[in-house]
Amino acid sequence: MEKEVVCTDRAPAAIGPYSQAIKAGGFVFVSGQIPIDPVTGKVVEGDIKVQTRQVLNNLREVLAAAGTSLERVVKATVFITDVNDFPGLNEVYAEFFARSAPARSCVAVSRLPKDVLVEIEAIALL
Repeated sequence: MEKEVVCTDRAPAAIGPYSQAIKAGGFVFVSGQIPIDPVTGKVVEGDIKVQTRQVLNNLREVLAAAGTSLERVVKATVFITDVNDFPGLNEVYAEFFARSAPARSCVAVSRLPKDVLVEIEAIALL
């Protein structure tokens, strides 16, 4: 099975030795996206709703670069730094996955890169 690196300037560049996404075996595996504005390269300031919206916009752009979309996501993993942010996260998440939400895990962690509030990774069908 071959793999193909996915890269777009419409989402933040990787901040370490990893790819934005990898296409392999009919799937695209998107690395964790954090709320960085791809134009400025800076973390979007704001509450969990603001940051989740930016993360999901970034995820949508990586998926588009891979030739797929949010509608084809089959599994998402969400990392948040405060479990009390869960309702706000869900409110925005539901806007992006209104028709058929993918399987999902949500894990509370002590800290995320650049001290953001949320990170989301996903697996989608091509």
